[in-house]
Amino acid sequence: MYIPKHFEEKDLNEIEALIREFGFATLVSIEDGLPWATHLPLELEKTATGEWLLHGHISKANPQWKDFATMSDVLAIFMGPHSYVSPSWYNHKNVPTWNYKAVHLYGKARIIEGDELKNMLHKIMARYENAHAEKPLKFDDLPTDMLQKDLNGLVGFEIKVERMEAASKLSQNRDAESYTNVMEHLKKMGAYDADKVAEEMEKRKK
Repeated sequence: MYIPKHFEEKDLNEIEALIREFGFATLVSIEDGLPWATHLPLELEKTATGEWLLHGHISKANPQWKDFATMSDVLAIFMGPHSYVSPSWYNHKNVPTWNYKAVHLYGKARIIEGDELKNMLHKIMARYENAHAEKPLKFDDLPTDMLQKDLNGLVGFEIKVERMEAASKLSQNRDAESYTNVMEHLKKMGAYDADKVAEEMEKRKK
């Protein structure tokens, strides 16, 4: 990912927070010389030794998983809040742009099966059910025959993160007056993720 120096995000806490909040990612690999992408939820796990692992699953009908064993790396893209920024909000003439936060994680993928797969699915389901469902459904409450049918139709995987890149493009290259103007306009814009971008800018305001 191309990241100008003033937009480079190095704070691991910020990077982790984005991954956990915006866990619906894009998994990219190369198939027959062409890019292949799948949109899917990925769950971050941090081990006792400090390793970062991503867990997810894809349909068995999706051929992307078949080359995991021979791929050097796959890329997981996490897109955070983003919004259009009008040049009319600056105190000088300029061009339109877009503010955003994004994380790219690279690593080797391996297939997981059996109890390891079930444990992974249990954790992912519990996380989202508990966060969003009024009456959360537990993994163990799913009918056994239905669950087995679904398990037969998917492939679980783990990515050991070897490299990361992160960008927080939040008008850091603007003067204080323009920065504040952008932030205030985003708060009342009502489109895209403008309010969240404004919150991020407020946190970093000089």
